[in-house]
Order: sequence, then C-alpha cells, then structure tokens
Amino acid sequence: MSGGPVLVGVDGSASSLAAVETAAREADRLGVELRLAHALAWPAAHVPPGVPPWDPVGTGVRGPVGSALTEAERRARDAAPGLRVTHTVLLGEPAAVLETESRGASLTVVGSRSARRPAAARSGSVAVRLAAHGGSPVLMVRGRPDPAGPVVLAGDHGHLGREAVAFALAEASARGTDVMVLNGSGTPEGEEPDRPDDTLAAAREEYPDVTVHRRRVRGGTRRAVVAASARAQLVVIGTRGRGGFAAALPTRVSRAALRHADCPVAVIHAAQEAP
Repeated sequence: MSGGPVLVGVDGSASSLAAVETAAREADRLGVELRLAHALAWPAAHVPPGVPPWDPVGTGVRGPVGSALTEAERRARDAAPGLRVTHTVLLGEPAAVLETESRGASLTVVGSRSARRPAAARSGSVAVRLAAHGGSPVLMVRGRPDPAGPVVLAGDHGHLGREAVAFALAEASARGTDVMVLNGSGTPEGEEPDRPDDTLAAAREEYPDVTVHRRRVRGGTRRAVVAASARAQLVVIGTRGRGGFAAALPTRVSRAALRHADCPVAVIHAAQEAP
C-alpha cells in the first residue's frame, strides 16, 4: 500500500459512521492520516434562485454537511485518539468522486448503505464500483462480524496475491486472531494457479504470531466465502492486477462477498507486473 491517507465516505448515515470508526483504526494501524470525504450531489435544476450552481456549499446545505463531518470526526477521534483527521466536500455522484479521490489513498473505506439511495440499488454498489475501478484497496463495512472469528482469505480464480496475503495477516495480527485460507479451484484455462504456500510463507515471516489454517473448497468459492463470513471478523479477497478489459470488471467472488457477506470485506488488487 502507498503512504497516502485512508479515505472514507461520509454521508451522515449509521453505516457511514461505522465505516468512519473502522477507517480510523485502519489509518492508525497504517500510520497515515484519515481523510473524511462527503460527496454532495447537486443537480443544477435544484439550485435555489440566485445561488451559483458551482457553489452549493455556500447555501443552506452547509449546516447538514458540517454536522455530518463534525460527528464523523468525533467518532474517528474516539476510535483512534491522536489520529490526524482532514475532511473535504466533493461535488458529484458518491461512487464517481470516491473513485477519483481513491487514487491517492492507501485504502478506501465505505459503508454498505447510503442515506440517499434506494435499498434495492445501494447495497454494496459503491464498493463494487470502487473494487473494479478505484485506485486503492477497498474495504466495505457491513454485516455483524464475529469478534471471536478469523480473518478469511480467498482469491478470485484461486489467486491470492502478495498484497492480499500481507493485508490479511496484518489484520489478523492487529486483531489477535487466525487466518483461514479458502483454497478454491477454478483457475481459468491458460493461467497458472497461485502457489498459496509460497505466498503465505514469505508473508508469515513478518507475522509469526498469526496462525494460518487452510480449507479446501469443493464447489463454488463464492458460496464458501459467503458461508465463512458468518463466523469471521473480516473477509479479504485477492484479485488479479489491473489492466485490460477483464480487470475493469468486478469478479464474481468479489461481487458476491461485497453484496452478501455477513462481515466487512476488503478487496485487494495485486500489483500489476511490468511487461
């Protein structure tokens, strides 16, 4: 991960406040600042008479926006005292502006529900877009994590990736828990499968306190990940590096986890190899 801030979307909802608390702890763990981002959609047709359409924050929305950011900052400082916290108000659709802002972030954190989107359309949709197009790993705070459960690690098409492995072990070490690796099948034809033991062995040298368990998945990895999430603190999905049309699409395992898991989900892309 880069040394950029942890970015978190704030909209005043209970879900986004839970995301702020998680993001604060992640920023504290990574030793970076926390950046609170409020996305303000402002259709020109709804601009009050006499108000410049490029300056909506100068109108009556300043109060609600300020209240949301003030409460978010309070929650962040309660979760991680001494953390450096900054904030910004961005004009545009939440997923689009967070996608742009994520390019300089170490991690982007979002809630599973938005206060301003219909329930049928909102669950996981921002996180799915960020997982496909964002410029940083994404962590969606959702469900009810089991505080006694492990960190579950899985990969799309059997791919874990060093970045996802390192993230999962760092999280498990910070939480004082184990890592459960779901070894699935289904590597696409023509691609070499990962060698999980090699990837894990290198990362475990840095986290000797973490115990790693392996479970062979028979059948669909998507179902196994969602089922395991009911008894987990966190699910970490490793995906292939970005590049090309395929990398611009959220994979089935990532999409299923982001939309149906019973605990928070992190999607970590492997670094793209130089040609």
